[in-house]
Amino acid sequence: MQNSVTPDAISTVLSNPSFDSSSDRSEIVVQVVDLKPIGNRYTFSANDGKTRVKAMFTASLTPEIVSGKIQNLGLIRLVDFTVNDISSKSTKYFLVTKCESVASALDSEIDLDGKKDEEGGEAAKRQKLDHSPVRDVKETGIMLKPKKEFVAKSASQIISEQRGNAAPAARMAMTRRVHPLVSLNPYQGSWTIKVRVTNKGTMRNYRNARGEGCVFNVELTDEEGTQIQATMFNDAARKFYERFQMGKVYYISRGSLKLANKQFKTVQNDYEMTLNENSEVEEASNEEMFVPETKFNFVPIEELGMYVNQRELIDLIGVVQSVSPTMSIRRRTDNEMIPKRDITLADESKKTVVVSLWNDLATGVGQELLDMADESPVIAIKSLKVGDFQGVSLSTISRSNVVINPESPEAKKLKSWYDSEGKETSMSSIGSGISPSAKNGSWSMYTDRVLLSHITSNPSLGDEKPVFFSTRGYISFIKPDQTMWYQACKTCNKKVTEAMDSGYWCEGCQKKEEECSLRYIMVVKVSDSTGEAWFSSFNDEAEKIIGCSADELNKLRSEGGEVNEFQTKLKEATWSSHVFRISVTQNEYNGEKRQRVTVKGVAPVDFAAETRLLLQDISKKNKASQ
Repeated sequence: MQNSVTPDAISTVLSNPSFDSSSDRSEIVVQVVDLKPIGNRYTFSANDGKTRVKAMFTASLTPEIVSGKIQNLGLIRLVDFTVNDISSKSTKYFLVTKCESVASALDSEIDLDGKKDEEGGEAAKRQKLDHSPVRDVKETGIMLKPKKEFVAKSASQIISEQRGNAAPAARMAMTRRVHPLVSLNPYQGSWTIKVRVTNKGTMRNYRNARGEGCVFNVELTDEEGTQIQATMFNDAARKFYERFQMGKVYYISRGSLKLANKQFKTVQNDYEMTLNENSEVEEASNEEMFVPETKFNFVPIEELGMYVNQRELIDLIGVVQSVSPTMSIRRRTDNEMIPKRDITLADESKKTVVVSLWNDLATGVGQELLDMADESPVIAIKSLKVGDFQGVSLSTISRSNVVINPESPEAKKLKSWYDSEGKETSMSSIGSGISPSAKNGSWSMYTDRVLLSHITSNPSLGDEKPVFFSTRGYISFIKPDQTMWYQACKTCNKKVTEAMDSGYWCEGCQKKEEECSLRYIMVVKVSDSTGEAWFSSFNDEAEKIIGCSADELNKLRSEGGEVNEFQTKLKEATWSSHVFRISVTQNEYNGEKRQRVTVKGVAPVDFAAETRLLLQDISKKNKASQ
């Protein structure tokens, strides 16, 4: 294997549009120059001694860079790569998907053009080079700087010089112990952490009973991959908003911790951090940068239904089944066109799901996946939002992270399963045949599951906009003397009024009909083990609760006899168990806001599904406690 670059390799590739990277790979050796981290990947300039071109390593090569196998100014042999265009410029770049390290870091950048000066130069320069400690240019094509004179220094001198020349953040690292995030708790004394900003929120204004203020938060990740959310209010928010920059590393101390509010937390941590105006935040600008290890908490595709339309983000691992071309979607808020790409993933549950990649992920990682789709790569995605489009769908957000072919036990197990049996297995979509708007609520009944106490103990629920939940309970009481129905038009179902002569007038249809129908509009009391609440129910849902139409119930009420069939029908409907899909809103009555719970769907209890739900909940809590 040669220990020098391949002369004119880059110009040959760039000048040949039909260049095949699968041939003569052993001859393409380049030097890595200006190696820099970008997210979870690295960019560099490929140098063949005469020509340089921008290049990028795929995320699968990041571990080799972090471990030191691939180094800045080192030599690599390109095993597999593609030549892509930079859309905003008329230039090209190499996307390196596989390479081999040839030599570790050299003393300087290779410059083969320097040979000409040596061969045609003056005799004095040649004589000078003959006596200088420089390697033979003809042999390697590498020009190295003469070694500096070594001066022996004591350990104390070295430490003193390091501390004296170091930046404040570097001196802090030398004099203070850096704590990993996993070791922090609310009862701990002073601590210092070294973290990277992996997500930065916007400055938001708020108003409450105590007055007005501003707030923003950041997500911080340490070298071990542990995350925590830090929040700043008012003076602290204004002080640190500009200081915290996305992707930079900081030393932070003098903050406080408290238990995280599960309703608003965005990272997997039992605690959240608060920084005030006295907290210390110093950028580690002169420190060696680190790429945080990404920790995943994977959710199987078959269990995604538990997270539909919830605030909680999920992590997913799957085998790529298909990759769509890039699409342009117009954003409603500002009419801006943003790129989107859909990929279909499968896992050992034999289910598939569509993941939408947005913005840079669609054009960058998405294109990379499209190029290698035939290889069925395994990808792991951090922080996905679960929606109900086509039953279940996933979307990336600004802080989502995609790792292609990760080096993890889960990825190896999944790839082994797919190669041995998965590729021949019939797969079905997790949302196939299921719609969140289905009348029986069969899918949405098992998402956002809450107890009644969650609703009754939060009187402000639905204050700004309706919120949706599913719950299971018993019909404990139905008022027999309430207005249980209204007279409706048989065409449009809107309320009708009795005409002056005869019949019924519909304002919606602007016509008179001789007959009308009755439609339910009633309230029922629902109870579970934690409390009770009044639910408003309309016609379709009320028919499932009562077991007959409003016309049939009205007929029973008007009938006489020793046995009151009307009362009997209502009693039969009570103490029956149902699963409800409900919305919670705030209505104003006589100047006072009141909570209104409306039934959007009702279904009988499926005990097999309920058992699976409980098992999934137990499994989820066990994973969280580990």
